[in-house]
Amino acid sequence: MTATPARRRRRSTAGAQERPAGAETQNRPVPAEAGAPPGPPPGDPRLPAGPPPGDPRLPSGPPPAPRERPAARGSRSARSRKRRAPRDPREEGRDLSWLEERGLSRRQRLLVVAGGTVAGVVAAAAAFMMFVTSIGGDYTPDREAASAIGTRPRPDAYRGWPSPKQFAPIAQRTADPEPLTVKEVFAEKTLKEGRITLKLAGTDAGADCAAAVWGRELADQLAQGGCSQVARGVYTSADGRYVAQYTLFNLRDAASADALVASLTTLHRGGWPLALESATAAFPPGGHTEASGHAMGHYAGLVWIGRTDGAEPDAKDDFVSLALAVRDAEKAVFRRVVAASPTAAPTP
Repeated sequence: MTATPARRRRRSTAGAQERPAGAETQNRPVPAEAGAPPGPPPGDPRLPAGPPPGDPRLPSGPPPAPRERPAARGSRSARSRKRRAPRDPREEGRDLSWLEERGLSRRQRLLVVAGGTVAGVVAAAAAFMMFVTSIGGDYTPDREAASAIGTRPRPDAYRGWPSPKQFAPIAQRTADPEPLTVKEVFAEKTLKEGRITLKLAGTDAGADCAAAVWGRELADQLAQGGCSQVARGVYTSADGRYVAQYTLFNLRDAASADALVASLTTLHRGGWPLALESATAAFPPGGHTEASGHAMGHYAGLVWIGRTDGAEPDAKDDFVSLALAVRDAEKAVFRRVVAASPTAAPTP
């Protein structure tokens, strides 16, 4: 249907009424000022996107505030970032009020606290060292033993062994009633083992076992074990480098001998056989020595060895051969086993 001229005039009039003011001039090119270089025509791709400045479509008023970004997960809150308020000085010195009452200034009170802290650290370190040195045994010597430790030589290391089954024929002293003699135990004047040669320098034997040892606890244990005899012999090496002593206790039974050599694992720190006095063989006070205990039926033999200069053994020293050499005195015990049971002959 063809629009009539009247109908076309009404449409154009309505469009003009709906069109906002200035819309006709909005897209018209602005004439360049005199002397200004011509700009790109409208619609040129070099123009920035969006409406030009002053466009009525732009919102009026101040620009909107920037949108706050949400706090990252795990970040500290503003409250946690606040610094803690300083403590009241009166509150800090509350525990020291008793010092303030005694007329001490603030600086003197702080010095007292610092001194107490240092003393506590030193005490803790000392306690830790005592704990470390006590690992391996909980033995504490009595007063008499503690006073003798500084003057009586004793081994720095000790190890004990229970009685082997080969000594079962003399597990009871009733099966071996004859007393020991010095000539029987220390019959050999010279002992050899490998490159070690020992010479007998002194002997002693008696029925008073407590008189041959120091340390009340060791003397009490010997009494409980029914010790009836003790024999001691001291040796020195041919080159004068070593000193050794062998002590043999005659106890009631094998159980008493086993208990003695086992208890000396810690008991040797507060009690040990007295060193025999000799002009040629002596254990240096405070020198390094080593020992071992061997239960043999109702007997308990103690080996004690060391260097005459008190030094610890080095690569040139053979303490194994030295201990085996002094144990030659145990041949007397082997002969007792054969006498008690001829069919049982343990190998020395």
